[in-house]
This record gives sequence, C-alpha cells and structure tokens, in this order.
Amino acid sequence: MSFALRRKFISILTTNIFVMAAMAQVKFDVVKSSTQSIVTVTANGKPFTSLYFTDTLEKPFLYPIYAADGQLITRGYPLQPRPNDPTDHPHHIGLWFNYENVNGLDFWNNSFAIPADKKKNYGWIRTDDIAETKGGSTGILTYNAHWEDINKNVLLKEVTTFTFSGDEHTRIIDRTTTLTAVETVTFKDAKDGVLGLRVAHELQLPDTSIKKFTDDKGNVTAVQGNAYATGNYLTSEGKTGNAAWGTQATWCMLYGKEGADTISIAIIDHPGNVGHPTYWHARDYGLFAANPLGQKIFSNGAKTLNYILDKNKSVTFRYRIVIRSGRGRMTNEEVDKLSKNFAKMQ
Repeated sequence: MSFALRRKFISILTTNIFVMAAMAQVKFDVVKSSTQSIVTVTANGKPFTSLYFTDTLEKPFLYPIYAADGQLITRGYPLQPRPNDPTDHPHHIGLWFNYENVNGLDFWNNSFAIPADKKKNYGWIRTDDIAETKGGSTGILTYNAHWEDINKNVLLKEVTTFTFSGDEHTRIIDRTTTLTAVETVTFKDAKDGVLGLRVAHELQLPDTSIKKFTDDKGNVTAVQGNAYATGNYLTSEGKTGNAAWGTQATWCMLYGKEGADTISIAIIDHPGNVGHPTYWHARDYGLFAANPLGQKIFSNGAKTLNYILDKNKSVTFRYRIVIRSGRGRMTNEEVDKLSKNFAKMQ
C-alpha cells in the first residue's frame, strides 16, 4: 500500500471512529418545572422519563419511561391511559419504591381507589425538595422525602438519587435510596415491595385467563390476561416465564416485542442490599418488582424477614434498571457485565 493510500485509509478510519463515538454519545438534561411538581429527563433532546412528586399523589415515581428507540415501556393507566391498557392495580404507576407494611401502614397499595374510611391504614411518601438536578454525559436527580401516616406523623426520612446514563441503544437508571428511621420502624414480612415497575401491555406475558390476587387486607383484584403480549422473564439463575416469580436471583430481565424492536428490561440487585439476592415479585400481567423484605410467601414459609430499623439508623437500597432496544434481547453475558460493574459502585 502506497503512503498516500495509507494516509487516505487512516483518514477514513479516523473519521469513522469519530462518527461512531458521536453516535454513541448521549447528553442528558434534567430540568425541574417552574410551575409543576415534575422534573423532566431527556436524552439527546428526546423524552426519557419524568419524576412526579406532587402531594396530590401517594408517592413519587418516574413516569413515563421511554426506551432509546422511543418506545414506551411503562403502562399509561391511570395517568395517561392508552389503547388496550389494563386498568387493574391503580397504584402501579411507572417506577416506584415503597412497601406494603411499615409499622402496620400500607404504602404500596395506597391510591385514589382506597375508600376514605380506610385511608388511615395507608401511608404517603411526600417529597420535601429537589436537592439536585444536573445534566451531561450522565444525568443526576436527587430528592428528599418523608414517609408518613394520614396525620402526617413521619416514620422515615428518604434521600434518593437517580443517575441516568446510556448509549444510542441503551438507557440506564441507577437508583440509590437511603431511609433513616425517625422512630423505630418494622418492615413486616409482606408480599408487595419494594422496587416496582409496571410495564406496557405489549411486554406482559401472553395469557388468556382472568386471575385474582389478594393483598394482606383481603382486597381482591381481578386481572385479565393478554393473549397478544410477547413478554418473557429470565433470571440470572436461569428461571424463565412464570417460574421466575418468587425466586432469588441477582438480576431478572423482561423482554418482548414493541414495534419492530425487541425491548429488554433488566433490574439488577446490588450485593450491598438487605436480603441479597432479592426475591422477584415478577408477575405475568406486567408488574415487575424486586422485594428483598418479603420472604415468607416467596419461600413457602421456609424464611421470614421482619426487618427492623432502629430510631436514627439508616439503610440503603441500590438498584440498576437497564432498558435496551434493538433487534434481539440483551444476552446473559451483557447483563452479567452490567451487574458486575454495578456491584462495584458504593
């Protein structure tokens, strides 16, 4: 190869490298609204997600959430219902963090659907302030909140930081939540908790039956299956489909078709979390949750964890949510690598 030809080849190669790097680069903007209780997160100017923290709702949550290809991965109901949305469990909104039994109060199931005379049995998470918003190659969002009863007596103080990152095919949400007890708090072993995601109906597992689910207060919710859904679960321990429910694993992935792409959503448990590896409350109807604190029902009574947090003591939970869009699902090796990198974070 002549010197001139080599120079041309190197020039083309260098240009391609810079183009590929530019394509892979994602800029995140994290902007708090001046008129509403919303913080909006965009990736290269396109919607990614928003934090809703208004006191008219029972908890803060990220909603909606978009994959890198623009597909919505979260159910629209109840805030912005879309065609074919199931309308069960109105407390399943976007991505959230709470628990079913905290000193006897149910934070998980609280919603507009609870009758006024029963509201005293439920808890609220109210946001005090947005402590930090920062954009760049990663986005940062930190808020302070408190967990309280109907009379606004505070049980827990919460500090949560979201770190947003990714590339042209991937969006990553790292959530770090620290809870500090204002009084001694018991997280009584219960089924519903702690990190929850309600996915779009296309990502449910295919099913035609109507199933009924009962919470610890005897409330029964009927859920209609979706025969046209394409979702499937896979855990780090090799459990698939409905067999993933109630099992322990470092990570669990839900994947299915939306439009022309396959959407993969992996939730990764951090080894520093209580109860690691977590139990997976992964339902076929679209509830995708990690619950390390409710062990009795998942283990068929073999284990029980009534986690006690003494007054002024703190506990931290870390989770990574990875959303990948493309022609095929994320491989086990790819999720393992993301999990190992996450495990190094403190």
